[in-house]
Amino acid sequence: MSEKPQDNTTHFGFREIPVDEKVRHVADVFHSVAGKYDLMNDLMSGGVHRLWKRITIERSGVRSGQSVLDIAGGTGDLTRKFSRLVGPTGKVILADINDSMLKVGRDKLINSGTAGNVEYVQANAEALPFADNTFDVITIAFGLRNVTDKDAALRSMQRVLKPGGKLMVLEFSKTQNIALTKIYDFYSFNILPQMGKLIANDAESYRYLAESIRMHPDQETLKDMMEEAGLVNCRYENMTGGVVALHTGIKP
Repeated sequence: MSEKPQDNTTHFGFREIPVDEKVRHVADVFHSVAGKYDLMNDLMSGGVHRLWKRITIERSGVRSGQSVLDIAGGTGDLTRKFSRLVGPTGKVILADINDSMLKVGRDKLINSGTAGNVEYVQANAEALPFADNTFDVITIAFGLRNVTDKDAALRSMQRVLKPGGKLMVLEFSKTQNIALTKIYDFYSFNILPQMGKLIANDAESYRYLAESIRMHPDQETLKDMMEEAGLVNCRYENMTGGVVALHTGIKP
């Protein structure tokens, strides 16, 4: 991991900025890319992000009648699947701090005929606006690395989970394969920004996304953070050689 920034600053990619400015900077990135987000995800990952998300759904164990919170749910890929699993007696909340992403997700789900068991809430993961012990499962897919205070966000998620409930963090992580790391770095810092420029007319946002992945805690560090937030049975599963990891933890 990189050196920790000063108390009044935080990382925005490789830059250090005042803590109170990060939410605005991240918001600008996702306002910019919201309209092309799904297309870029498919192009960036060669469609493999769908496999990562499918594995997350399978590992969730979500059942009919349960309550699910999909944080940083973006355009609703996980929410749509959870909506079918929980059925008419269950509930799924698609939450995102960014109103542009939330609107794109809502429109996409409504147009796809997703059931009326989905609610949409603009929320900051660091201070979730829900009562204690509300959700059976919470997911945050490719969103935690954009959160300013990750420890506060993990504590907030733990608070709103029901006892026995599961938190699932799907996020880009660290590969230990030197050759794969070199290829991944070249792709991230050379091809990805150019792809962003061509498709979304925004190279800078995709340069930030590549940098934010490198600044995110590695697998063991994130596991420790989840335990410090009060979760138990914390573990992780590497995917695609550790390019992505799925962390899970249970509220005791």
